[in-house]
Amino acid sequence: MSEREESGRDPGNRVPRSIEDFVNQLRGFTDRARGMAAGAVPFGLPRLPSPPGAMSAAQLQAIDKAVRGQRQQIQAMTAQLEAFDEQLAVFERILDPLVEWSSTWARLEESVADLVRRQPVEGDDPAGGDGPPAGRPV
Repeated sequence: MSEREESGRDPGNRVPRSIEDFVNQLRGFTDRARGMAAGAVPFGLPRLPSPPGAMSAAQLQAIDKAVRGQRQQIQAMTAQLEAFDEQLAVFERILDPLVEWSSTWARLEESVADLVRRQPVEGDDPAGGDGPPAGRPV
C-alpha cells in the first residue's frame, strides 16, 4: 500500500482526501449540470456529501440542548439569588430596630457606670486623707 493510500493524503499535498472527494463530486455535478443545459444528460441530482468540518444535525441538537440547559440553570440561580436578596432585606429590617435598641442600651449602661464610678466628693472621705477610702484596695 502506498503512503498516499495509508494516510488518505498525498504526501506533497496537505489537503485531506475527504475534501478532494468533495471537490471532485462538485466538479462532476457542475459537468452534469452543463450537460443538462445542453440537453445531452438526463436530469438527476447526485447525493452530495456534507462539507468537511460541517456539524451533523445530531451535533447541533446536542449543542442546542446544552445551551438551553445552561440558560435554565442561570434562570434557576437568578431565582435563588432574588429569594436570598429578599431574605436579606427582611433580615436588615429586623436588625435596624435591634441596632437602635442596642445603641440606646449602651448609652444607658455608660451613664449608669459613670454614676457608680464617680469619685467621692472631698469631705466625704472618712479617713480624712488624700488616699482612697478606707476598706478599698489601691
